[in-house]
Amino acid sequence: MSRPRSGVQRSEPLHQQVARNIRNDIEAGRLRDGQPLPSTRELATEWNVSAFTINEAMDILIKENLVVSKPRAGRVVHAPHVTPATHPKPTSPRVLLIGGYAGSGKTELGRVLARETGWPMLDKDTLTRPVVEAALELLSLSPNDRESDVYINKVRPREYEALTNAMTENVQCGNSAIVTAPFIREFSNSAWVNRTQATCDSMGATLHFVWVYCDVDTMHTYVRHRGAARDASKLANWDAYLAGIDLELRPPAPHTVIDNSASSAPLQDQARALIASLSNGDAKE
Repeated sequence: MSRPRSGVQRSEPLHQQVARNIRNDIEAGRLRDGQPLPSTRELATEWNVSAFTINEAMDILIKENLVVSKPRAGRVVHAPHVTPATHPKPTSPRVLLIGGYAGSGKTELGRVLARETGWPMLDKDTLTRPVVEAALELLSLSPNDRESDVYINKVRPREYEALTNAMTENVQCGNSAIVTAPFIREFSNSAWVNRTQATCDSMGATLHFVWVYCDVDTMHTYVRHRGAARDASKLANWDAYLAGIDLELRPPAPHTVIDNSASSAPLQDQARALIASLSNGDAKE
């Protein structure tokens, strides 16, 4: 979980990127034990790669025993270990704020952590997207708009207000919370970080900042694959998008960096290490 070296942009083989993303979906519970996987041809179309690349990715997952080949059933997910875990409730609530750029894997990390801990997961898009899209349409804007001044200055602050309120309500009830959102502006703002820290302190909760790093190639693969309409502008102007983001962004407070690049340690291993560090009270960069 150490911070990636400054300025390094790794180009990973496509089959490793595909394998990592499918592995993350298995560990996050999106692909369940015993679920048949699509055919090689269907996966190749889904990921926009060759059948050879898919077979290489499957070879990795088969060696990891996350996928098995069964007669007449094809490739099947093998993940009996991915079941909700039972953990004692912390004596004081913990709040994990997980940020990262589009396609970094923050939601997948949140899902893995939620399955491991049993803590509620509060994802910004899940909580707010339907209302945001309706609001944008009422304002005569595209429901997929995430670039205009109206969205950035009028709608976006309310998204994060709703997310923060959901977190606060859980903590007031004595629950821990895993909160996933880009947090780009928020993690760049020391005043926001300090206010959020003070809010959690006032409720007797322990706050942990987590940043999910991902190299640009892996990020592009994931953003392209998920096919979200809100990503269309990014994909159409990928170089311009990259020029406008700061891969060195980190929260201005003690934090943990999770490296979700294709060549890094599996996301679920890093998630479990993070949980162990929280239990020991020593989560840090």
